[in-house]
Amino acid sequence: MKSTMHSFLTRLLPLAGLLIFSSVHAANNTINDNEATRYVGISPELTGTPTQIIIQQGDEPFSDPERIALLIDYLQSEGFQVAELFEDDRFEIYEGIGDRFRRSAERKSLTLEEYKGVLGFEDKRDRIVPFIENHLKTFEDAETQYNISKFVIAAILGIESDFGQNIGRFNPFNTYVSMYAEDYRSDFARAQLEELITFTRSNNIDPFELKSSYAGAISYAQFIPYSLNQWFVGDDIFDMDNNIYSIANYLAHFKEITGTMDGAVMRYNPSRLYTDAVLSLAKEAEELWGSR
Repeated sequence: MKSTMHSFLTRLLPLAGLLIFSSVHAANNTINDNEATRYVGISPELTGTPTQIIIQQGDEPFSDPERIALLIDYLQSEGFQVAELFEDDRFEIYEGIGDRFRRSAERKSLTLEEYKGVLGFEDKRDRIVPFIENHLKTFEDAETQYNISKFVIAAILGIESDFGQNIGRFNPFNTYVSMYAEDYRSDFARAQLEELITFTRSNNIDPFELKSSYAGAISYAQFIPYSLNQWFVGDDIFDMDNNIYSIANYLAHFKEITGTMDGAVMRYNPSRLYTDAVLSLAKEAEELWGSR
């Protein structure tokens, strides 16, 4: 396998300021003889010093090193100095990231009731009113300022992050690089990487400290980086009040564009099942609120 990998890598040509090469051992000899490591080398013309970046370790390739090189080259050309991100020990490729999208509940042929079962709808219904009560002033302010129902906002928070209890176990930077490497929605992934780097650097955030869904959605509102830059309200993305205002801001924008709340929620997640589940949870929350 070593000779096969070596042949595969050495036949790749240098790419626009990038060199691609292979090694069986890291410089510090920490790689075992039965392991193989791929590197992308960024030339001194781009970084000032030669840089080695591990992009794959193990016997079976799961991403195209040429695509990684092209991605780094593109980001560098757009003014994003990303060498240190790809060198970081926390950088990794998520194998088979596209399959997670293809297996999502929204893509299965489920009835609404089946989909609700996947979401844990009944548990969320039981907890949504106490959640609203705990943040009532913010919900009321959001309703007044954005003309968006507190019940819809709370329903989205319930379905997206279980009212802030689950923000995902992935890292958004690794997610979007993995999508690009696998050539799954690569234009979208590249655009979100630009948005993510812009957001984290303007807010002095270490991108590797962030957790996300497998789709790269971040924090309680589960905004993708573009949405963070466009509609997030406040400085702290892990402040629940800020997330409430941000969802209201997002929905108000798309309600104006689409003319309906249904259309606005559909823009949040372009799935009929998702939209129906959110509006159903919001309706039940409103009924429970009125019967208190």
